[in-house]
Amino acid sequence: MRIHIATDHAGLELSRYLVDSLTSDGHELIDHGPQTYDPQDDYPAFCIDAAIAVRRDLDAGREALGIVLGGSGNGEQMAANKVPGIRAALIWSEATAALAREHNDAQIAAVGGRQHEKEEALQIIRVFLSTPFSGDERHVRRIGQIGEYERTGGIAGSVLDADA
Repeated sequence: MRIHIATDHAGLELSRYLVDSLTSDGHELIDHGPQTYDPQDDYPAFCIDAAIAVRRDLDAGREALGIVLGGSGNGEQMAANKVPGIRAALIWSEATAALAREHNDAQIAAVGGRQHEKEEALQIIRVFLSTPFSGDERHVRRIGQIGEYERTGGIAGSVLDADA
């Protein structure tokens, strides 16, 4: 499988470890940066670039997923989720990794590089990469509603009013 990976300075060491480990597992890793340590780097461009590449591969029918890393993984997840059609999930355990794929068909895993030892993060990500989407009707329906809102600003049959 092709895996797009991006990070910031806080996840750079983990990113390099994951690239080596997942390549050894037989995956094709595309590193979207950064390539050097800079404590003042800005993660949004790296993470958005990885998410765009995942979307492009999926649209072309290629099997692909992504990984975005940072200190907590929160900002990186938010950045990746700005790419239309992308569902990035913050994962912090094997259970959250599996559920992100099974229920949400997440295409990108966000992981906090400062939250896990390297081996633990690798195991969590391996679960994410190996877990298929369940395809259950309720999950398909809910994912469809998220996409509908993203495209139209509404969900058919639902009243969305922040003032209500």
